[in-house]
Amino acid sequence: MPEPIAALWDAGWAALGPLATLADWDQLANIANPNSYAFYFSFMAIAIGGYWVVQARGVRRSRAVKSAAEEAGMSEPPSLHPVIDPAKCIGCGACVNACPEGKVLGLINEKAELIEPASCIGHGACKTACPADAIGLVFGTATRGVDIPHVTPRFESNVPGLFIAGELGGMGLIANAIEQGRQAVEAIARLDGVGGWPLDLIIVGAGPAGISASLAAREKGLRTITIEQESFGGTVAHYPRGKIVMTRSATLPLFGKVRFRKVRKEKLLDLWARVVHDHQLPISYGERVESVVPWRGGFTVTTSHRQYTARAVLLANGRRGTPRKLGVPGEESPKVVYRLTDATQFRGMTVLVIGGGDSALEAASMLAAEGARVTLSYRGEAFTRARPALRDRIAQAVARGRLQLLMGSTITAIHPHSVDLVWSGRPMGLANQMVIVCIGGVLPGEFLQNIGVEVETKFGTA
Repeated sequence: MPEPIAALWDAGWAALGPLATLADWDQLANIANPNSYAFYFSFMAIAIGGYWVVQARGVRRSRAVKSAAEEAGMSEPPSLHPVIDPAKCIGCGACVNACPEGKVLGLINEKAELIEPASCIGHGACKTACPADAIGLVFGTATRGVDIPHVTPRFESNVPGLFIAGELGGMGLIANAIEQGRQAVEAIARLDGVGGWPLDLIIVGAGPAGISASLAAREKGLRTITIEQESFGGTVAHYPRGKIVMTRSATLPLFGKVRFRKVRKEKLLDLWARVVHDHQLPISYGERVESVVPWRGGFTVTTSHRQYTARAVLLANGRRGTPRKLGVPGEESPKVVYRLTDATQFRGMTVLVIGGGDSALEAASMLAAEGARVTLSYRGEAFTRARPALRDRIAQAVARGRLQLLMGSTITAIHPHSVDLVWSGRPMGLANQMVIVCIGGVLPGEFLQNIGVEVETKFGTA
């Protein structure tokens, strides 16, 4: 008997066990004869009973996960997330099974619900899998807004010819950014006037969206240049050593399917380097864009090196190039950094990590594993924006005495050999040698405003 059917059979018999004790076992033996009609009817009854038992167990698990998330204060999704229309939902569970992150969605009362919102990272696989079109994807919530530039479905901003893809547009997931970069170039290639300018397209940023767009532009035969203010790999190159950066496959133009299920940053960067080399992509590193000005149906782009003119511009530069600051005295000290690249260089040092998202928890756990004396400070009472696996790693490090956790704490000043903070309403000093601030990046609002790009704060809207 196939394993799934056998499981339902066993569950069905377990559900019917009390009735079976009252039956004549000789009759049950006859029913179990596969040559009798009774066998098939009984099998169907037991299978259906098993199905409902399995469903009931799933509902109990979903309720438990949802309750635990609410009690832990983790009911706020970090950014892009699904909303389910209960009037359309048919309770098939396709969205639950499609989610790569596991327990984000569950079935309760025969309807899909977001049961662990803080673990959602915006894959969007649930929306694609839903056969009833009952799922929409939105940014922010009613209580927590997210600033998103206004773009059309083809990723064009309110400024004609200026496109936005990737993290800057709210899509932090690498696979989504790759797809957006490709789709944006598809739209750019159809613009009037393409082919009549010194450059058809200027791409700002050589991260996931930028490299995908550069490949798509080469595939379309567009005259283009990609400008990256940092070195190869952009923001991804500055992720901690060994960090998992992709959790599902994507398709790169000219290359094909990137069949990584889970890939570390080093392997992804090696792939990008090979693709860039093989296709001789025109990327200028160490060049910073200073202004983008609409001009005669196209754009003039001024950088730290020179000035370009092009029919279209694609902003794929992300948000993290401008880290969010604490705004406290002493923050400009050399001991303060805003990213962890290699935890081994802090081995044996006393380090304070500030933040409560994935990057902060990842930095703290990696430092602790490398033998640093680590304190993690977060102003909240729960890590509502971090993945469960990272929260577990922090809990394990605390249990082993490798990490000190200061929840509900706020930094007030940074000194050469210590910091001042308020913890649970009490001021205190904390000695340390380094401070790593991981509280996210800020939208380059002034830059976008100067171009004329409209920015909207999303409170649970698409």
